[in-house]
Amino acid sequence: MTDRAKTEVEEPERGGPAGGSGRVPAPRGLSAAEVAERVARGEVNDVPVRSSRSTADIVRSNVFTRFNAIIGVLFAIILVIGPIQDGLFGFVIVANTGIGIIQELRAKKTLDSLALIGEARPTVRRDGVAAEIPTSEVVLDDVIELAPGDKVIVDGEVLESDSLEIDESLLTGEADPVVKKPGEPVMSGSFVVAGGGAFTATKVGREAYAAQLAEEASRFTLVHSELRTGISQILKYVTWMMVPTALGLILSHLLTLGLPGDEAVRRMVAGIVPMIPEGLVLLTSVAFAIGVIRLGRQQCLVQELPAIEGLARVDVVCLDKTGTLTEGGMDVSELRALDGCDPVDIQQVLGAFGACDPRPNASLQAIIDAYPPLDSWRCTATLPFSSARKYSGAAFEEPGGARSAWLLGAPDVLLPEGDRLLPEIDGLNAQGLRVLLLARANRPLDHPDVARDVDPAALVVLEQRLRPDAPDTLRYFAEQGVHAKVISGDNAVSVGAVAAKLGLPGAGSAVDARKLPHDDPDAMATAVEEGAVFGRVTPQQKRDMVAVLQSRGHNVAMTGDGVNDVLALKDADIGVSMGSGSEATRAVAQIVLLDNSFATLPSVVAEGRRVIGNITRVATLFLTKTVYSVLLAILVACAQIPYPFLPRHLTLLSTLTIGVPAFFLALAPNKERARPHFVRRVMRYAIPSGLIAGIAAFGTYLLARVHYTGPDALPAQTSAATLTLFLTALWVLAIIARPYTWWRIALVLTMGLGFLIVLVTPWLQRFFELRLVGTTMPWAAVAIAAVAAVLLEAVWRWVGRRFPA
Repeated sequence: MTDRAKTEVEEPERGGPAGGSGRVPAPRGLSAAEVAERVARGEVNDVPVRSSRSTADIVRSNVFTRFNAIIGVLFAIILVIGPIQDGLFGFVIVANTGIGIIQELRAKKTLDSLALIGEARPTVRRDGVAAEIPTSEVVLDDVIELAPGDKVIVDGEVLESDSLEIDESLLTGEADPVVKKPGEPVMSGSFVVAGGGAFTATKVGREAYAAQLAEEASRFTLVHSELRTGISQILKYVTWMMVPTALGLILSHLLTLGLPGDEAVRRMVAGIVPMIPEGLVLLTSVAFAIGVIRLGRQQCLVQELPAIEGLARVDVVCLDKTGTLTEGGMDVSELRALDGCDPVDIQQVLGAFGACDPRPNASLQAIIDAYPPLDSWRCTATLPFSSARKYSGAAFEEPGGARSAWLLGAPDVLLPEGDRLLPEIDGLNAQGLRVLLLARANRPLDHPDVARDVDPAALVVLEQRLRPDAPDTLRYFAEQGVHAKVISGDNAVSVGAVAAKLGLPGAGSAVDARKLPHDDPDAMATAVEEGAVFGRVTPQQKRDMVAVLQSRGHNVAMTGDGVNDVLALKDADIGVSMGSGSEATRAVAQIVLLDNSFATLPSVVAEGRRVIGNITRVATLFLTKTVYSVLLAILVACAQIPYPFLPRHLTLLSTLTIGVPAFFLALAPNKERARPHFVRRVMRYAIPSGLIAGIAAFGTYLLARVHYTGPDALPAQTSAATLTLFLTALWVLAIIARPYTWWRIALVLTMGLGFLIVLVTPWLQRFFELRLVGTTMPWAAVAIAAVAAVLLEAVWRWVGRRFPA
């Protein structure tokens, strides 16, 4: 249990920023009986924060699809008119749908277990005890404590405020934090940026509108990705082509050719079924689901599934230094007293300073560890640390009765420009050390100019702990063409020194964000594009920097763990939060690294690239089949001849040249960086490949109609055309399988061997109605396929040069 997990509620000494003291009794919260009474009335925060779709949603989305409905009808027709081997496509769809459901359920299990680990647990007072409880157990009128970085989980009314500042920008769009006083409302979905306090829950569960929005926004989804949008667009076009093609086939076979009704329907089904790239949708879902499972094993929670795809498209990653490149903890390495100040007195001030803040940040925690507080100093007022201010403050009544006010924060903010201490501080920063200035304030803490004309007392030098895995991760991004930019609120020189130690290119030219041309968007975008390290960046500036990078066409990922990163995380294309980060950062991020390991990011990028690159490959396979199926149907209808294939023939071809190999290719490693224009990239190869395959098969069919004559010649004609179509489609597979590895070569050869087994096995010949007659026509079919293969090679190379994606 954490330090905050369960504590007795004391009667804290409180005062506003201006000072003032007195003991205000802290509310004890609800009693166990009052909680039970509200639970019985249903006044519970029962809105589930779901990381994934429900089981019913998964089954429904996999079963009740447009193409499953079409194929289901066609399958039912074949079951009526027979034979059963022409209905094999129906069993394939059942198997594929089952695989999709199983994989997504596995992904759901992984996500739900990870979400439970990373779930925010608010601190609630009950019976005078503050304890962390699950969000779903909060009830109406609960007293909920707030600390910097905490997310407001339900609507409420402020009960206590210790300089409480809440950011409501995610709800209202208002950028400036709002100072909250007792009696004022707080909205779920906002978060604490400074100070602390407590509030009473006034609306819980579905009554809190903002909570409903937050639940909807953070829900696991399979939509809103370029990949799936592109596939949906393709499927829409295919649907439009199916109806006229089906009508053309059935009418030509019935009216023109005079075939029996059952035979005409069989040939129509054979022409329509291969047009449907039904496995493409399934394979995309399976690839994403397996990606979630793989990342889950590395303690990576994907809160929105397309984030895997999104991070693979990223070309700029913005990194917060503290908690990302460095570990959260720090150590005081040196204390330099200034202007004759007594080091012992300085240590007492620092000890008292640490005792004033019940929720210290990493810098103050290092000071607390080094200088334990003394009971003789009494805190009379506080000014909480804020990322925008870059300092905090505390006022004391000292042991002798004297009163004093102190500030602790960034030296270059508290000291005037050109101060004699700044060169010394720059020297320390250049070593990668973090320096804080302790200064006596000459104005009250609530004065707007409290940081002016301070009296420097000491420099507190902190040593930051670098993450051992950070250099390798930065090197990976550089090798993959992803530009890493360090954006930090710390001193620019110090941040640059840390980045230089980690081997980040451009770290020697650190930029102070206060000097960026904020009034000129173009100049600002150029400066951010060219720079690699930025210091003294405020939360709003982080957001602006993400925006200007996006305006230049970059896909931006933002990593962070602090409340100052929330706005940038929300606006970035992909937000990545550390598991130990604040509740607010975890709530807005699409990816949460639960083990706090920055080294997990390359795995996420690699997983996304594997999914997108491989789906692009296999989509070409599926759509090549769609193109040649449409072409064959049109050619047959125009030539007024029987459709050459039965459903069983095309089921066999689809299984061997698309279905089985696509499954393996979709899950193979792939480091190629994701590129945009999915539909265009797929169709530029699928259309010419499908045209070549369709023309080759139709040419063989016409030749076979001349070679084989008689009333029973159609099976021999079909077998020859099937051989050409299979060999041509196999060559398309061989092209897509490049670059070759031993298993890719084995995969292509195995598919060829499977077809050969069908041709030489008597019972399989009868089952699939495939039997090559004589030697002349089969070898002619092979020769036509060889010419098609040469054409395929030439066309693929020409397309690659002429229409680069």
